[in-house]
Amino acid sequence: MARTRYRHPQPPPLSRLPAAAVRAVLSEGYTADDLRHDVLAGLVVGIVALPLSMALAIAVGVPPQHGLYTAIVAGIAVPLLGGSRFQVTGPTAAFIVILAPIYVRHGMAGLLVAGGMAGVLLLAMGLFRLGRLIQFIPHPVTTGFTAGIGTVIGVLQLKDLLGLRPTRTPDHFAERVWSFIQARHTANMSELSIGIATLAMLALLPRVTKRVPAPLVALPVAALLAWAVHLDVATIGSRFVTLIDGEQVHGIPQLPPLPILPWHVGAGLPLRLATLRALFPAAIAIALLGAIESLLSAVVADAMAGTKHDPDSELLALGVGNILCPFFGGIACTGAIARTATGVRYGSRSPFASVIHAVVVLVAVLLLAPLISYLPMAALAALLMMVAWNMSEARHFFHVLRVAPKSDVAVLLACYALTVVFDMVVAVTAGMILAAFLFMRRMAEVASVQLVDEQHPHLKLKLPKQVILYEVNGPLFFGAAEAAMDAFKAIGARPKVLILYLAAVPAMDVTGLVALESALLRLKQQGVLCIIAGLRPQPAAVLAKAGVKAEPGRLQIAETLDEAAAQAQAHLAPPRKTLPV
Repeated sequence: MARTRYRHPQPPPLSRLPAAAVRAVLSEGYTADDLRHDVLAGLVVGIVALPLSMALAIAVGVPPQHGLYTAIVAGIAVPLLGGSRFQVTGPTAAFIVILAPIYVRHGMAGLLVAGGMAGVLLLAMGLFRLGRLIQFIPHPVTTGFTAGIGTVIGVLQLKDLLGLRPTRTPDHFAERVWSFIQARHTANMSELSIGIATLAMLALLPRVTKRVPAPLVALPVAALLAWAVHLDVATIGSRFVTLIDGEQVHGIPQLPPLPILPWHVGAGLPLRLATLRALFPAAIAIALLGAIESLLSAVVADAMAGTKHDPDSELLALGVGNILCPFFGGIACTGAIARTATGVRYGSRSPFASVIHAVVVLVAVLLLAPLISYLPMAALAALLMMVAWNMSEARHFFHVLRVAPKSDVAVLLACYALTVVFDMVVAVTAGMILAAFLFMRRMAEVASVQLVDEQHPHLKLKLPKQVILYEVNGPLFFGAAEAAMDAFKAIGARPKVLILYLAAVPAMDVTGLVALESALLRLKQQGVLCIIAGLRPQPAAVLAKAGVKAEPGRLQIAETLDEAAAQAQAHLAPPRKTLPV
């Protein structure tokens, strides 16, 4: 029977990648009702994004307006160019653990340049169509580093939640925690009171109603409480001062994001090869985490709305967004899962909802900046602690610990610990290496070579005693091929013909090829004829390319098992005697 070969659909040409989601929405027909839903969803998401964008920038160590500029620029550029209908792009909590050390080491200019470099890498990932490769990162790896990032973010908020005044700001997590412990005598009960009150409102309000975003109520109430009771707490206005045209502006400047040269911001940074080389590892980390989080967010949105995104188009747009943001004072951006899910829940219909959310943030900067300066830092720290708790998915983390195989638990805990102690890049690298070794071990357990006896369902015909049949099961990949082929190293009663049945081998790599060639060489040295039967297309192509072909008396190739049996019997048949004339 002829085999039907499945052909994967061809990816669209590169010219179809930009604005894939917008083109899909417009081709289906965009109505006034869709616009009404998008405006409502964009308004809600913009209200949620406003305090979050400021809090995330503050957690990195930069003035809050840089987070707002990120939400505005990325929130307009990425959805219009991307492949997801509902993706909301902006600063996210996951980036804190990467961006904060960059800011400590290289200043604001280094932070912006690293984000732009990450944008170039993301753009290349989209052009080379690497979007679908993200799905091959094992679940324990993503769960481990996500929980680790949540832990780091939550613990680092203790500084503003308690009102601590550490004398130094190290770039490593353990050293920062130690600096908090050393500054424990500077704790402020007023800050703690505001933080706990905000945390309580953020946790309890969603249980009462989900129609109103909890931060929209909790943060203004915290600011009013601190003002009414005359509490001595740090606010955005008291903590951050910006110099504009020689005048000091407390809090958020009432200005839109304006064009700048990233390497000239702050103390500046010489734009030369040594600088780019120093920032390159950080750029890789930003690009990797940005790609993972953005595509995971798009998957969540698809699951909620029943749609399908284009991962390559999304990476392309994310690259453009990260290139643009530094030139307008924005930090690194990616898809925000919580804000994206909020948009879907409130009726988002298209990427235009994300654009409207960015416009809402822009309007708030231009009109509400003086009021925003009264928000307490402790309240923003409480908001980030809630974000960190939701991000860590503690219940899911402990569920995986209970039900997963021990090998997956080891990967999960290793990624979690390495993220907390070192950083996300080390964690993902080590996790992928561990997962690869575990994959090889499992493949070795799956792939096998077994001797087929008379009771085997494949054996429907009698074979001579001098013929043995081995069946190979599973793909012959690295880590599995050698273990599978070990069966040929010591054949008990040496046969004259060995039939190797490969119908259950869907694929073979170069390691499997080398292992098979070694087995064939041993059989040849022992004078045993090997007949390979049931080759599937991919292994057949590998053998043909390697020059493995039929050789009289040494190697034969048969399409079916019956044909192989007939060839074996013909090989063992005594030669006919020629009668004298």
